[in-house]
Amino acid sequence: MKRLTIEQLLGINKFAVDDDQAHIIVKKEICALCLNKPCTFACPANLYKLKDGQISFDYAGCLECGTCRAICPQATAALSWQYPRGGFGVNFRYG
Repeated sequence: MKRLTIEQLLGINKFAVDDDQAHIIVKKEICALCLNKPCTFACPANLYKLKDGQISFDYAGCLECGTCRAICPQATAALSWQYPRGGFGVNFRYG
């Protein structure tokens, strides 16, 4: 049996995106003060990107693992994180 890459495994998951209410809101002005920006390499879904010196983030595709809350040195100020409303979010379909 062939071993799947992380990209292939993430592609199997089903995401119900709540366009009306984001479950993670990033305060970019606080992120701008962060020197290391650990979220850009710690997020397993690779949703935090560094673009022109600023963090860009899209909550669609979030695995709801909480890594960003754990790794962010200013998580209480920089992130507003909650689980998605019922019926929305990730549905793991493999493994």
